[in-house]
Amino acid sequence: MEKRIAAPIDKETVRTLIAGDYVYITGTIYTARDAAHKRMKEALDRSESLPFDIRGQIIYYMGPSPAREGHPIGSAGPTTASRMDRYTPELLDLGLGAMIGKGKRTKEVLDAVVRNQSVYFAAVGGAGALLSKCIRSSEVIAYEDLGTEAIRKLYVEDFPVIVVADCKGNNLYETAIEKYRNA
Repeated sequence: MEKRIAAPIDKETVRTLIAGDYVYITGTIYTARDAAHKRMKEALDRSESLPFDIRGQIIYYMGPSPAREGHPIGSAGPTTASRMDRYTPELLDLGLGAMIGKGKRTKEVLDAVVRNQSVYFAAVGGAGALLSKCIRSSEVIAYEDLGTEAIRKLYVEDFPVIVVADCKGNNLYETAIEKYRNA
């Protein structure tokens, strides 16, 4: 099924999403990769606030290439989500609404997705130039010294993703494999 949603995302919207749905996101999302996740974890360990209110937010695991003249961002493809898995359950427990990346997630992350009524989306790897056309603005909001791994606030319009893991425990990577085997 094809759906259009707004970001940040609310629990009511999350509950309507099912693994395999094609989704177009419009609104504010944030980028963060390995180094930014490590810094956020260190801040939490010191009882400090995160650089943005994480509740209901969507984090896109990507590190963009430099913007070309007249564009807000360069190529903006997803990175492998499992690199953030050691940090993700805690962020989900704090209210993170969704993540966008590519690849499989650990059982701990998938359990946290269900426990927190969240969702994991996949963006198409290798399509960074096309995905960047959906990004209308990009602003570094934290950890500027990390360069492409800094946390960015993006405004996106009709950003295309697929629901991989939904809040009911369905996992497209598992169901698609099973469906293929039985075909």
